[in-house]
Amino acid sequence: MSEINRIVVIDDHPIWREGVVTTLNDSPDFDVVGQGENADQAVKLVAELLPDLVLLDVSMPGGGIEAAQKINSTYPVVTIVMLTVSESEDDVRAALKSHARGYILKGVGGSELVRIVRQICSGDTYITPSLATSLLVESSESNSVQNDAVLNLPELLSERERQILEKLSIGLSNKEIAEKTHLSEKTVKHYMTNIMQKLQVRNRVQAALIAHELLKVDKEK
Repeated sequence: MSEINRIVVIDDHPIWREGVVTTLNDSPDFDVVGQGENADQAVKLVAELLPDLVLLDVSMPGGGIEAAQKINSTYPVVTIVMLTVSESEDDVRAALKSHARGYILKGVGGSELVRIVRQICSGDTYITPSLATSLLVESSESNSVQNDAVLNLPELLSERERQILEKLSIGLSNKEIAEKTHLSEKTVKHYMTNIMQKLQVRNRVQAALIAHELLKVDKEK
């Protein structure tokens, strides 16, 4: 039997929140142990229940980003995921800076939400693809990615690590990368840890940004 992930859901729209709770509880590997409607309740529930994961709405009273910052500073072991209608790139960047591991738009279907949350619980990072693409384009235009790391990638990474990084850049999860490269998912996770350490980045999104620049450099050669 798979491990059960304990989840807290925070959203100030009761009908929507109940729908998310029902969807998650219908999955055998999720157990929603608490729910609330504002930032204060989010921090309180995390302190009391110490869940595996907390789902936060960006625009709820008190602010989802602010709640994420408080939760991460005190309970870094809790995985933070934003589930919101906000498509603002500023909100996405602020969420990532607050160490959120996921940024999901509310238009997502129930089965897709379960798949994404399960993916995040397994160690992946997720951003709604359209928003991730916008961030990649913006990063490319502003040259905000670590250019030195990009230029030195041939020396920094092994051929296998480079292969995995390129697959990460097109949005594949660890499981999907494992299937494409004929490796175990555990081995891919090990490679990802090494890659992020070598690139001196905190998460998969930052690694994907560098991979995007790498592919652009390759095309220009």
